[in-house]
Amino acid sequence: MNFNEGLVISEITSIFSQSNKSNPQVIVGIGDDAAVVTTDQHSVITTDMAIENIHFKRQWSTAYEIGSKVTVANLADIYAMGADPRYLVVALTLTGNEELSWIKQLAQGIADTAAKSGAVVVGGDLSRAEQIMISISAIGSSRLHITRSGARIGDSIYVSALPGWSRAGYEVLSRNLTESKVFDRALTQFKCPELVPTLMRSFKSAHSLCDISDSFLEQAEQLSQASQVRFEIDTKMFEKAEGFADLASVAHAIGCDVWDLVLAGGEDHVLLATGINLPGICIGRVLEGSGLNVLDMKKAPDPWRHFN
Repeated sequence: MNFNEGLVISEITSIFSQSNKSNPQVIVGIGDDAAVVTTDQHSVITTDMAIENIHFKRQWSTAYEIGSKVTVANLADIYAMGADPRYLVVALTLTGNEELSWIKQLAQGIADTAAKSGAVVVGGDLSRAEQIMISISAIGSSRLHITRSGARIGDSIYVSALPGWSRAGYEVLSRNLTESKVFDRALTQFKCPELVPTLMRSFKSAHSLCDISDSFLEQAEQLSQASQVRFEIDTKMFEKAEGFADLASVAHAIGCDVWDLVLAGGEDHVLLATGINLPGICIGRVLEGSGLNVLDMKKAPDPWRHFN
């Protein structure tokens, strides 16, 4: 073992506690049995777990990228409720064979990514297991939360950005393709996806909202069911989106169908929303009825799967 528990806790605490001190809403931060924070709004709570070789691979991503990616997954779920991220609690299991420098970079990736959204890590837990596991709970705040059940007949359907880039990056890595400049965006979006807080916050006037990390088709179906309406998706509207031609070129280079990436890709932390005059890319409309209808979809896309 290259470290002891006390040393790891000390190093991680030094990274996370810096943001605690600068946040006046953190009354008691890292170092006690539990954190104490102040809030005068609704609290929005989510949690997400990442397991080595299921959700991330150390041979594919740096420790910083892994920490950042797991954090993004939690932040996106908070934004998908129309809320603002405030606090994170991180539970980490290590095998004992990691370098201390690797652990510090993991923590730094979490801290830096949280800070971009105005969130801070206020506590957590450390344990030992046969594989690395990272579990983060995120707490956000909102005055008026948005759910999946608010879509209204007559709404337009939007995505905050073009989905499919993360799946493209996964395909490049899993197929052991030679890395080239054409794959840069895909690899970046898979290894270390970036959230733009101003864009994510601009969907607070949506009638219904969710994050599409489990694929566009799956979560569009869930949104339509929750709202008891029919979603009509126009693939031609996707084709007009910024970046679609580039993604199609990447799909061709990989040897897969671009619609497998766009409609059935996973781990795209993109918002799917319904409403009127929302930002992002308008890709359809909400109609009376039920179910999901994708216009001009010639075949069922190959769905997203975890590594194994």
